[in-house]
This record gives sequence, structure tokens and C-alpha cells, in this order.
Amino acid sequence: MTERKKLTLKDIAKELGISISTASRALKEHPDIADDTIKMVKDFAEKHHYVPNILAVNFRKNRTYNIGLIVPELVHHFFSTVISGAIDGAKKLGYNVLVSQSNDLLADETTACRTMLASSVDGLLISISNETLEADHLKEFLEEGKPVVQFDKITDHLNTPKVIVDDFEGAYQAVKHLIDQGYKKIAHIRGRREVKNANERALGYQKALEDHQMEQSSDWIKDCVHINEQEGYDFCEELLKSQNPPDAIFCITDLVALGVLKYLKEKQIAVPQEVGVVGFSNWKLAEIVNPGLSSVDQHGYEMGERSIVKLIQLIKDHNIENEEVIEIKTKLIIRGSSLKS
Repeated sequence: MTERKKLTLKDIAKELGISISTASRALKEHPDIADDTIKMVKDFAEKHHYVPNILAVNFRKNRTYNIGLIVPELVHHFFSTVISGAIDGAKKLGYNVLVSQSNDLLADETTACRTMLASSVDGLLISISNETLEADHLKEFLEEGKPVVQFDKITDHLNTPKVIVDDFEGAYQAVKHLIDQGYKKIAHIRGRREVKNANERALGYQKALEDHQMEQSSDWIKDCVHINEQEGYDFCEELLKSQNPPDAIFCITDLVALGVLKYLKEKQIAVPQEVGVVGFSNWKLAEIVNPGLSSVDQHGYEMGERSIVKLIQLIKDHNIENEEVIEIKTKLIIRGSSLKS
């Protein structure tokens, strides 16, 4: 025969005098096909460099084996570990992951979601932006019969599975540690009040102070908007220049905590002797700074892996009516920024 640029199943069947379905089943070594037929078809396919049309196969199955993953920031250490866990978990199960970022903006998140939907991903894994409240753009996936799994930053306006860490307990243990180290006036640089995990961490902070009969002051609570290093630096300056300055600061993220440490270093304020600092996320940088930053580990890799496994299970089961909450326990990693004794 004259070989074509791309050999098809139809070509194989015609050349060997068998049906297309027999050729297809022979390549898959179906038990109903005779061994000599299987050998004949596979030998011919190998000789003529036959490559299956995966897109056509997936189209017939109504699947692309692609999953969308949207995070607020790609360069954020926590989210990079989540992405690694998700990609590794998906690979084991025969899926690919298409990654995008929202820049923590609702408009960018909406665009990314609709691009993913137009690309016919089988489902979506997302940590919502700080601006996302109603999540109508995410409901478009459910309307198309495609499951969504939320992780880390979530909204209760979307009835989907959620993979989270115990933010309340993580914050509680961080503040309890500061109390156990002898700090008396503990401030909190918190996240946005409309963001669920930020509120859980703030509640954990408050409950730890209440349970240990510690002094509290509304002046010791500062609200971030951008959740960045500069806010940590600026709020630390405000706190320490106030009439009743704190002697320890619990931060919403490690990035904010790095801003706090930067200010303390510039002003030659001893850490942890004069001011203790604890972050949240356990970035790699937390190990590198001097002194090392105490931080709450969110187990990003595990979160990514468990989220993707849950999503693929929903895809296989054709199930979008699932509201399971999977909660991962945090772990406080104690380093020099808070360890007095």
C-alpha cells in the first residue's frame, strides 16, 4: 500500500481485510479477538508507525483528560506546592493539568475560568481570589455538568467539595505558642474580612487570647488589603510606634511576616527577645531568613494532591452534587523568630 502521512484505523482495517472495530479491539488486546489477529494488527501498526488519535478517542468518551487549575499567584510558595501536588496526583491518574492565575482579581479569575471552560476541561480546581464573593462564573461549570473543587480560599456561595486546612486551629496554636513563650501583648496583622480563611485565623487568634486571659486591644489588629510584604512593614511600624505597642505579632501569611521582620531589623529591634513573630504558610524563605521564621505549615502539596484526586473521582462518577469538606490539619513549625527559651 501507499503509506499516508498519518495512518488511521480505517487504513489498517482496509489493508488487512478486517473491520475497523476488529482493528481497534485487536490493538487493545480485547479477549474476543484471536491471538493471531491481535499479532497481525499490532505488527502492522508498529511497522507503519501507527499513532492513535487521542483527541478523537477522548471526544467519543466526552472527555479531554485535562483539568483546569486556577490560583491567585503562581509564584507564591504555598500555591506552587499545591500545583506540584495536583500535577503529580493527576499524572498518576492519567490526567493533565492546565494552570492559570487570577492575580487575586475577580475580573482575571472570570476570564481564566471562561477560557478553561472554552478549552473543554473536564473539571476545575480553584482557590478563589480575594475579590470573589458570589462566584456566578464558577456556577457556569456546574451548569455544563463539569465538577468544581475549591481549595484553601473558598466561598460558601458555591456548593462544591472544599479542601481546606484547619485555619482556626492553626492560628490558635500559633498564638498559644507565643503566650507560652511569655509574650504578653500579641498583635494580629490579618487578611481581608470578606475572606473566609482570614476570618478563621482571626477567630483562632482571638480565642487563644480569651482562653489564656490575655490582654486584647482593637488597636493591635491591622487589616491587610494586598497581603504583601509592604503591608507587614507598614503595620509593624504603626504598631510599635503606638502608645501601647505589642511585644509579638501573628501574621496572616509569611509574606506579611517578612515585612515585619524587615522593619524590626532596620530599627535594630531584637527578635525574638523584644518582639516575637509568627507567620502562616511555612514558605521556604521561612527557613532562610535570620532568625528563622516560625510559621504554620498548610501542607500545600497534600492539599493539591487530595484536591485533584477528589475532582477526578467526581469526573469519573459524573457527580457535581457533592459538598464534602476535606480538612487537613496544620502543623506549627517553631524557629528562632518566636523561641525565647
